[in-house]
Amino acid sequence: MINKAGVLGAGQMGSGIAHVLAQQGIEVVLFDIAEAQLAKAVSGIEKNLERQAKKGQLESAAIPAIMGRIRTTQAMEDLADCDMAIEAVTEKEALKLEIFRKLDGIVKAGAILASNTSSIPITRIAAVTGRPDKVIGMHFMNPVPVMQLVEVIRGLATSDETFAATTALVAKLGKETAVSADYPGFIVNRILIPMINEAAFALFEGIATVEDIDKGMKLGTNQPMGPLTLADFIGLDTCLAIMNVLHEGFKDSKYRPCPLLVKMVEAGYLGRKTGRGFYTY
Repeated sequence: MINKAGVLGAGQMGSGIAHVLAQQGIEVVLFDIAEAQLAKAVSGIEKNLERQAKKGQLESAAIPAIMGRIRTTQAMEDLADCDMAIEAVTEKEALKLEIFRKLDGIVKAGAILASNTSSIPITRIAAVTGRPDKVIGMHFMNPVPVMQLVEVIRGLATSDETFAATTALVAKLGKETAVSADYPGFIVNRILIPMINEAAFALFEGIATVEDIDKGMKLGTNQPMGPLTLADFIGLDTCLAIMNVLHEGFKDSKYRPCPLLVKMVEAGYLGRKTGRGFYTY
């Protein structure tokens, strides 16, 4: 039973995960190294809850109790008594491995260590801990309060008990589980990110404009947004990081990142979060 959970990283994904956990009655310790990011996350969660209340998805009177279940900290040691810790930091392997090494020495024995990684192998992450049977992938979709899917990824050593506790938590959050084997990109990003990369190639090779590529995919395949709009929403740096994981993991040229995508990231054109990507915001 997960009664108290730590969330590491107070960015868009981490704050969303904290939001849904607290909304379902779970005590949350939200960790980040930046005090300003923690303040931004708390403010954002409260605004999102108020938005839910206006839509009739939540009673306004419940908001103070939900917010009261979220505690913020800049000290990882404050996660010591959590039943589960969910890492949701930047998609950089070295950083994640460092965090899991530290977590393993801090969080109580028997607690589950989960990663919200969208592409990095769980077995590799688990190997730096002394509890690989308690390590699992728990990939939430963005925006977390809205999206109904969580990819659950078992590492080579993940126990049946850890898997059962994790899928039970997903159900408690009112979401659906999709189970993936532990290979780069898992299910969603193994399919999605190469599509975005191919859209970038179509632009790079002069096949069509940004607008026509997105229009073609929206109206031609009934997607809610075109792949280049979606790339800007995800962040071009994140898209490139996942393509690199796929390319390195499978050693297959079909996963080669588009040179245009690489150049845009080098230029700092990362999408919505920087005001410029395939579109200008």
